Amino acid sequence: MSVTDDTELPDPSSLPGSWPVGKVAAVWTNKSGELTTLGPVIDGFGLASVTKPLFSYALLVASEEGTLGLDDALGPPGSTVAHVMAHASGLGPETGDPSTAPGTRRIYSNAGFDLLGAALADAAGMSPADYLREAVCEPLGMSSTWLEGSPAHGAVSTVRDLIRFCDEVLDPVLIHTTTLEHALEPFLPELIGVLPGFGRQSPNPWALGFEIRGTKRPHWNGASAPAHTVGHFGGAGTFLWVDRRARRFAVCLTDTPFGPWAGHAWPLFNEAILRS
Repeated sequence: MSVTDDTELPDPSSLPGSWPVGKVAAVWTNKSGELTTLGPVIDGFGLASVTKPLFSYALLVASEEGTLGLDDALGPPGSTVAHVMAHASGLGPETGDPSTAPGTRRIYSNAGFDLLGAALADAAGMSPADYLREAVCEPLGMSSTWLEGSPAHGAVSTVRDLIRFCDEVLDPVLIHTTTLEHALEPFLPELIGVLPGFGRQSPNPWALGFEIRGTKRPHWNGASAPAHTVGHFGGAGTFLWVDRRARRFAVCLTDTPFGPWAGHAWPLFNEAILRS
């Protein structure tokens, strides 16, 4: 379905019923700030790459504690922790081998987040899973969220817990507001790169661990999503986004891997949410 400004969209709640998924749970806020939930919001789902914003938040806590600085060297020569978080370090997608010089191209790198996990473990003297739990999950009451394996894609969570995380992004209590605002600014905003599943984007703006909507097309969010919206989607059929200015967010978790179905369904679903 091609969505234009004149397209009349259904209630968002009616759309996931047509998706080729076994189970879906979601939450979103409308323009009035009212919360709508759908499906089993207390059930756990694998987050895949929606893990990255959660783990990045733990890294922001670590930076404020002085455990691991955003400007600390990490990765290829000339790269920092911030470069790695923003997929600007030059590391390849799945290996620790450099593909290009730091700061020259946006290369989405799971290997980079594994490197971040190792760096945090060395600096903090505890596993990435334990640090995420103690720094983020326990203080926010996210009792059904944990990390299994890679900080790039290994978290399990629920819609109910991710509501708490989105609330934290709207009104931070674990870190200073200025720290979060800095982290959500575009990092080297003009870098070109591939948004997995949606092709080459020019530019391909990214913050520290959060994707920035920008003017990317095609994209998984709605066509009217403001350029400053931050979020992430995951290969497990999951997404999360937050608009701090409008004080709105949405979370969607499914049990079906990302594929062409999501590339068609999610933009329509999110546009219906944005207009609600």
